[in-house]
Amino acid sequence: MASPLPSVETLQIFVRVAELASFTQAATSLGLPKASVSTAVQRLEATLGTRLFHRTTRRVQLTQDGQVCLDRCKDLLADMDEMQTLFQPATSGLRGRLRVDLPMRFARDLVIPALPGFLSAHPELEIELSSTDRRVDVVREGFDCVLRVGMLTDSSLVARPLGVLEMMNCASPAYLAAHGEPQALADLATHRLVHYVSTLGQRSPGFEWQDAQGEVHFEPMGGTLTVNNSEAYAAACLAGLGIIQVPRHGNQIEVNAGHLREILPHHRAAPMPVHLLYPHRRQLPRRVQAFMQWLAALLAPRLIPVSSHPSTPNRSA
Repeated sequence: MASPLPSVETLQIFVRVAELASFTQAATSLGLPKASVSTAVQRLEATLGTRLFHRTTRRVQLTQDGQVCLDRCKDLLADMDEMQTLFQPATSGLRGRLRVDLPMRFARDLVIPALPGFLSAHPELEIELSSTDRRVDVVREGFDCVLRVGMLTDSSLVARPLGVLEMMNCASPAYLAAHGEPQALADLATHRLVHYVSTLGQRSPGFEWQDAQGEVHFEPMGGTLTVNNSEAYAAACLAGLGIIQVPRHGNQIEVNAGHLREILPHHRAAPMPVHLLYPHRRQLPRRVQAFMQWLAALLAPRLIPVSSHPSTPNRSA
């Protein structure tokens, strides 16, 4: 006699264990006893006749069959979600869980302040918002969509370009009072740069500037501080520790307030591309589509269309 088909709840439990690589964390996230989560996965393995996880005392890792099962489960759950809303009017509220990742300053300055309006229109929607400058693994960590600024390196994802961010060079009044204001690139030899790298231990290329032909150049610069997130980067400049290169949007307010001053306006870094990324799926859940449309509309006034900067390189944040 054939084994009964696994329930939607069992598939959801399996997906969450796979996303978090932990039975304990999955149980906490779902509000279930750990024993119930373990039993559900064991039952699924018995039904399918294969082992889905390698289990040790320290980690839980998908087997090859487990990865195939995960991809299929996500498609099935997306199809179920789509079917539940198939006959609902397009104006009806969204429901379900949405997991997204945003750069820290985008989340703090733009998205979170606007979220009350979005969520009030969709009170049955639950959002898990990751806010970090770390490049998350979209598929393995179970994100529905992510917003990325800079170079794209994961070709397995669908990329939707939203526009580019104009850059500017800034320093604090205290730094300029102590070191003078550079008037030309040659002056940078006696100045300090706050170095930004995605991973500590990497080498910063220096001060970036783009010429009239769109070619990108780097001027080596010294500096006493290297950081790996945008909050520390901005704070270091405000503290007078050196020059930074940042998007105009989100930082112009500090310039207008006199906390920062723009320098070398004719030697700015190349505009930074902004993309929405999401996994390949036959059908995106309506909640994911709606959120991405809302986010794109929210960011549109802050971005320059890509066509305005055809020479913009695909560089990292």
